[in-house]
Amino acid sequence: MIEYKFKTSGKTRSEHDLLGDKDVPVEALFGVQTLRCIENFDISRNLLGDHPEFVKAFGIVKMGAILANHDLGLVSDEITDAVVKACRELMEGKHTEHFPIDMIQGGAGTSANMNANEVIANRALEIMGKKHGEYQFIHPNDHINMAQSTNDAYPTAMHLGLYMIHQDLMAALKALAKAFRAKQRSFASIIKMGRTQLQDAVPMTLGQTFGAFATAVETEMKRLDAAAQEFLVINMGATAIGTGITAEPGYAEACTKHIKRISGWKISLAKDLVEATNDTSCMVCYHAELKNIAIRISKICNDLRLLASGPRTGLSEINLPPKQPGSSIMPGKVNPVIPEVTNQVCFKVIGNDTAITMASEAAQLELNVMEPVLVESIVESQTWMTNALNTLRIECIDGITANRKHCKELAENSIGIVTALKPYIGYAKCTEVAKEALVTGGSVYKLVLAKKYLTKAQLDKILDPKNMVKPTKVEL
Repeated sequence: MIEYKFKTSGKTRSEHDLLGDKDVPVEALFGVQTLRCIENFDISRNLLGDHPEFVKAFGIVKMGAILANHDLGLVSDEITDAVVKACRELMEGKHTEHFPIDMIQGGAGTSANMNANEVIANRALEIMGKKHGEYQFIHPNDHINMAQSTNDAYPTAMHLGLYMIHQDLMAALKALAKAFRAKQRSFASIIKMGRTQLQDAVPMTLGQTFGAFATAVETEMKRLDAAAQEFLVINMGATAIGTGITAEPGYAEACTKHIKRISGWKISLAKDLVEATNDTSCMVCYHAELKNIAIRISKICNDLRLLASGPRTGLSEINLPPKQPGSSIMPGKVNPVIPEVTNQVCFKVIGNDTAITMASEAAQLELNVMEPVLVESIVESQTWMTNALNTLRIECIDGITANRKHCKELAENSIGIVTALKPYIGYAKCTEVAKEALVTGGSVYKLVLAKKYLTKAQLDKILDPKNMVKPTKVEL
């Protein structure tokens, strides 16, 4: 038995389609084709109505279509007004419970498109004082889907929905970058050792570490947002394969103009509608950049876990906020669970990219029927990543503290500081000092003084922390 998110009385109405009759709950705004989708595709349990952005996007698309057809004299004022009101309600976030279909579906999105057509038609009928299913007055196909095909209405709505969800992801990235910048300022005076290949390298500040994290996020934000702009290039008016069959001359341009006005975004019509109707490259490119963000964020989380390793036998240069007991057997153990969960989300995003690549490659001739899994995979990546970034910022980054004294001790006792002396005593002498310090466990500082390669005043000047963390010419 199907469970709905709206109250039902048990009463039904009969609706008819190509395959015959079906009983639909009288309260349902959807109709027979939506019901068939519910029965056929119980796959991911990730429903279209779980993402209000797509419902809103369908409202925008269908409003643009009805207004364009009205401009062309194909629809009456009465029907247009009722449909526009119904579409506006979708744009306001209403009626999501009447979109109970699985995001993963066969048919290249026909079920999603018909779900929107039926909901808008039945809600418009209510507005006109008619009953659900009285399609002789407003018909899902003849009016709501006029001059359209699933093959232009569905991808357009999905692209606009993805663009809306993208805004939330951008906000999460921006907030994370801001949090890293705050730590950069807080840790600006803390000297630590930099490392390459997990070996001591040269000194730097802990602030520089967190500043690099911020720059990485900010750089990827720009790339992701640039890729998202391609979602705003639409193929409305293409109808079935891009030839515009069933659409009036001028419809594509009029529809695009209305969608641009309604959404307030820089919507444009694709130059070649045949190519655009089978092309999914905008989704591939967007998710490729999202995958790149996942790679960058995962690397940052790896670094956080290394820098906080310990507390006594690891690097222990920073402290992550303790969030839960870390072991069922080892008392006192606290694990870096927030970076760990973020790593796992990043792995999922990287995996989704493979599904997206395969689904885009599966296009045949004039259409790619695999768009539902493309959309669902991107939504999952966007949603999971947004949640993970917010969790990482709030539960981890904001609460990080530094072990200032320990960082300084590691830097001062490191053989790596000998690199700062190379311009003054040469590579050969630096190698000699480094080798001896490594063998004896002695201090680079003391060995240089003992060998009289530099005076104490000269050495102190060269090894002044502020002279080691940026390009500096030290006058001896």
